[in-house]
Amino acid sequence: MKTILMYCILFSLLTGSGINAQTSASNYPEKYGKTLNLGLGIAYYGYLNNNIPVLHADFEFDIARNLTIAPSVSFYTYQNHYYWGGPKNPYRNYNYRQLVIPVGAKVSYYFDELFKAGPKWDFYAAGSLGVAFRKTTWENDYYGDAVMDHSTSGLYLDAHFGAELHLSQRVGMFLDLSTGVSTFGFAIHM
Repeated sequence: MKTILMYCILFSLLTGSGINAQTSASNYPEKYGKTLNLGLGIAYYGYLNNNIPVLHADFEFDIARNLTIAPSVSFYTYQNHYYWGGPKNPYRNYNYRQLVIPVGAKVSYYFDELFKAGPKWDFYAAGSLGVAFRKTTWENDYYGDAVMDHSTSGLYLDAHFGAELHLSQRVGMFLDLSTGVSTFGFAIHM
């Protein structure tokens, strides 16, 4: 939660610094699709009691007025320990590293017209659905079950709320707050 608050403060400071990006709607017509979003984010996992850095990318396509769909991919890795023992070894903590690659799609609805935001800002709500591929690597002398979490299928469904500040016609900064992975990054409009 502290990290999300830090992102919000940083975003507010950057957006309030007098950047004069887009001056009028006629100079920069509003487009949501054909946008590459590259971000660095934070995921919080309660059982790790830790924040994990995440790399994220998606590419938005227009599907209707104020509505986009974006295929997405993220990447994160973390290290943790597991207490286990058995016939070949005594009970002790074993370290493992997990690599996670969520792949999915995010559908966003933009509220710019409703909020009369103007060409400098974009505000949206979104939902994402996908599957997280996981690979776990254990210490060499671990002989237990190699799968860490049998209770999950790998599917995820997240809600998002976000904003983008257009720095120019082609480049913007965004903050995406999510129930899964919150990200801060740059948008490149093509």
